[in-house]
Amino acid sequence: MNEWLDPLLLSRWQFGLTTVYHFLFVPLTIGLSLTVALFQTAWVRTDKVKYLQLTHFFGKIFLINFAMGVVTGIVQEFQFGMNWSDYSRFVGDVFGAPLAFEGIVAFFLEATFIGLWIFGWDKLPRKLHLATIWLVTIGSTASAYFIIAANAFMQNPVAFQINEAKGRAELTNIGELLSNPIALAAFPHTIFACFMVSAGLIISVAAWHLYRNQHLDTMRPALKLGLWMMVIAGIGTTLMGDQLSLAMVDAQPMKMAAAEALYHTATGANASFSIFTLGTPDGVHELFSIRVPYLLSLLSTHSFDGTVEGINNLQAQYVQLYGPGDYTPIIWVTYWSFRWMIALGVLHILVALTGLWLTRKGRMPKNKWVWKAAIWSFPLSLAAMIVGWVFTEMGRQPWLVFGLLKTEDGVSPGVSGVEVLISLIAFTLIYGALAVVEFKLIIKAVQKGPEDAPTPHPESGEIAPRVTVY
Repeated sequence: MNEWLDPLLLSRWQFGLTTVYHFLFVPLTIGLSLTVALFQTAWVRTDKVKYLQLTHFFGKIFLINFAMGVVTGIVQEFQFGMNWSDYSRFVGDVFGAPLAFEGIVAFFLEATFIGLWIFGWDKLPRKLHLATIWLVTIGSTASAYFIIAANAFMQNPVAFQINEAKGRAELTNIGELLSNPIALAAFPHTIFACFMVSAGLIISVAAWHLYRNQHLDTMRPALKLGLWMMVIAGIGTTLMGDQLSLAMVDAQPMKMAAAEALYHTATGANASFSIFTLGTPDGVHELFSIRVPYLLSLLSTHSFDGTVEGINNLQAQYVQLYGPGDYTPIIWVTYWSFRWMIALGVLHILVALTGLWLTRKGRMPKNKWVWKAAIWSFPLSLAAMIVGWVFTEMGRQPWLVFGLLKTEDGVSPGVSGVEVLISLIAFTLIYGALAVVEFKLIIKAVQKGPEDAPTPHPESGEIAPRVTVY
């Protein structure tokens, strides 16, 4: 019973669950802000009513999602002080800098102009009003970069020095911190993945209405945009993921070895990538696998004859560097989360490619299962992002800050397991209730569909945007 009340274990579960829950809203916020900006731009440039309708329609979904993202993100900030105070004391001077930029610069930009966008429809000129939603998009994207830069420090600590007198890490160069190689590689990979999630929502929503033969004028172009966005963003995610893997191997070779469950250093054809593996529960012995020769070497080094270090070799190196201990993450988690991330993302891209083929030259599929597959495909990219985050964070273990601070040393010393358990249960119940509200609001907005087209002015013939209370 005592092990289940371990403050470290419960604190890790709490932060993991709240982060996953928060991450349900972040990709949609980033992706939908761009989507709404694109639709509104199309309306301003063409004056076609269908783009105005789509702007309002996806704008409602965006704002519902944005509100939930803000609420769930605040809780994460509190946990650094409540459950991880030793971590905050040790690296707060470094880790807090990009978070301060995120709050003072990015979030204020985002929050200010989202207000102007909501209430400025009948008060601002069209182009000025359009600029507000683009600034919201810039703000949400910048916010993501600062948060990724903070996380990149945990993966690859740079721009710091240890103050022995105070027993903490101190920032030496903000430019170096923000240009961390891990951040530069992870940011485009993450942003493209966010666009995939947004594209998945557009595809599912448009397919739901087209399957019912309703809102055809608006949902046809929405479906086409969603399909193309999925393919383009999918290609971008793949290419940037390749760059991230190179940076990851350079900074954390153990993570790549754990992703393949590679215990012995391999070169060339022996550095193969397993598509599927059955092994013993501890992951040490392989019973059956389907492998692609040279692929792991290519992914890790961009060379067919490159060398990939194995877990056993790296473990020995880390013992020499950091002292006795087990520096291996949970192998089955890293192995399968890496593959599920890839498989789910690729599957969603294939759904989009199939949709583009079936809807070419204005065609609409007749088979109901095609539409149902499109409707239910939405969670694929979102699930891929979540398991990708699990891989990123679990693959870093046992380090909280790689090479500097172990996870067990970052937990708050004065917090008991019972206290963490109570807050964990409370957060779970509150978040569960909020999830039901969020889900019902979005479903209601989706099922209602776009508003009717505005009526042109009787004299000028100009179409004015209807003032919408979101």
